[in-house]
Amino acid sequence: MAMFLCLLFLLPLFLIFLKNLKSSKWKLPPGPKKLPIIGNLHQLHDLPPRNLSQTYGPVMLMRFGFVPVVVISSKEAAEEVLKIHDLDCCSRPETEGTRKISYNFKDIGFAPYGEEWKAMRKLSVIELFTTKKFHSFRYIREEENDLLVKKLMDSASKRSLVSLKRTLHALVGSIVCRIAFGINLHECEFIDEDSIVDLVHKSEILEMTSMFSDFFPGGIGRFMDWISGQDKRLDHVFSELDTFFQNILNDHLKPVRRDGERYGIINVMIDMMEQERDGDSFKLTTDHLKGMISDIFIAGVSTSAFTMIWAMTELIRNPRVMKKVQDEIRTNLEDNKERITEQDLSKLHYFKLVVKEVFRLHPAVPFLLPRETISQVKIQGYDIPTKTQIMINVYAIARDPKLWTNPDEFNPDRFLDSSVDYKGLNFELLPFGSGRRICPGMAMGITLVELGLLNLLYFFNWGLPEEVEAERIIIKDNDMALDLVQVTRH
Repeated sequence: MAMFLCLLFLLPLFLIFLKNLKSSKWKLPPGPKKLPIIGNLHQLHDLPPRNLSQTYGPVMLMRFGFVPVVVISSKEAAEEVLKIHDLDCCSRPETEGTRKISYNFKDIGFAPYGEEWKAMRKLSVIELFTTKKFHSFRYIREEENDLLVKKLMDSASKRSLVSLKRTLHALVGSIVCRIAFGINLHECEFIDEDSIVDLVHKSEILEMTSMFSDFFPGGIGRFMDWISGQDKRLDHVFSELDTFFQNILNDHLKPVRRDGERYGIINVMIDMMEQERDGDSFKLTTDHLKGMISDIFIAGVSTSAFTMIWAMTELIRNPRVMKKVQDEIRTNLEDNKERITEQDLSKLHYFKLVVKEVFRLHPAVPFLLPRETISQVKIQGYDIPTKTQIMINVYAIARDPKLWTNPDEFNPDRFLDSSVDYKGLNFELLPFGSGRRICPGMAMGITLVELGLLNLLYFFNWGLPEEVEAERIIIKDNDMALDLVQVTRH
């Protein structure tokens, strides 16, 4: 019966498809053949990260249901999108998963381009990411790394295995929650370190979930979501995240919220809501508050932890590089230091190249968050219509053999005589994006990664469990390959 109803509702879509089979005067990008109605949906899993672009070129057109999607896989094309046509390509598409996680697009990451997005981004920069604010949070970053070192010392003395995934998510989660929300995970009543990984995983599910309504117009897609049970599954995944975000908000609404670290961006937003007057052009709502909490938690925790895990994975798999970077660290920093500070980062050169190579080889997301064109543009000579989704394949660009020698090899030495950086001005290396939608927390993210790695590499020696051989660790398409590791004190 369900199958019959689905077919019945697909009939109008087929008629729309036939109506749209007109010859176009536009020069559209090439792409794989499309099936009636579903377009290239059957190839959705072939997209990450390089498969189809190697066949169809650096500007490739696909159609997922009735949604046109252009995949950008070259440095030159990325520069046109993110620099030359940045303003025309800087909005965001709407999907049900991102609607949930952004509280109806009241956040920064997924909000469409406009005055509301500008106001939210400006607020986040002023309250979290200015140089003054950044330096004021330094003691938190250092204290949480000190706690990590103490825990690992205990594991090292017992010769027990360490889970990189849980350890590093807990580290970054603790830092982000203290800086942004004034919440100490070691003492919090409604969340603890062990829950962080699970919450991050749920957020990733929401971001990656594809619904019928994302690809098919009107009530037809929503009906298919309902009949297939996708909407219920999405609500179930989201409910735990929403409870966590609501608990953070409730915690800030308590009378003691101005004490100590508890004064932060969420408190500022609450004060702005209380002081709003008639005629204000931008009015904050509870959805804006929860959208900001969602952005900071998800973007702040998952990306930095992911990068550090990959850094440790690659260093353990490459003993030559591990020895070289640890030799530099232990030569340039004094022996028997009790704690690492952020000032120590300025004394290291090769270490910074290691971090840069990790950002190149393992960007936290293979594709930047999708953009959507506000108006028609030309990219590499191809016409890109209005309301077309654009996906920047930073994974493929950072492994382009035309740009990089032995691109799949982990080799920080490639940057010894290179001026290429990852801060948005070199389009062959874009882990944080570029243009108007560049990650506003880039400096914070870089420091989280560098300080965390420096502590791990200064105080400890790392290796695989005895039964695991480095040659047997298979890495494919940026999938995490290593978790449990052996740690000993230096």
